[in-house]
Amino acid sequence: MSSLRDANAYARVGVESGILAASPHQRIVMLFDSYQASIRIARLHMQAGHIAEKGKAITKAINIVSQGLRASLDLEQGGDIAVQLDQLYDYVVRVLLHANLNNDDTALTTAATLLENVAAAWLAIGSHIEEER
Repeated sequence: MSSLRDANAYARVGVESGILAASPHQRIVMLFDSYQASIRIARLHMQAGHIAEKGKAITKAINIVSQGLRASLDLEQGGDIAVQLDQLYDYVVRVLLHANLNNDDTALTTAATLLENVAAAWLAIGSHIEEER
């Protein structure tokens, strides 16, 4: 049991180190990746009838959107794009809440799809940043 605990601690430190070493752009990409993973996990738990675990996974996805992605927006300097992303993130949270309350797999798919293009845009921006270096 001790080795499992040690492995988990090491993994947490590895993840935390990765976050600390990441650029702000990379952190946003990591949030999008974690968001999609949380939705996949929620779907698996929903299909298996594991209600509590499904709720935890959806809550994690909601927190990533509201406390990570949405909180990182600069509405004053971000202009229309920041405002539109803020509205999109608000809508995504509502879709996730609906999915959780109604065990709605279609809503999970919608929530995942809504942020796929934004995540792809962030990846493209990252490629452009790397090329400039």
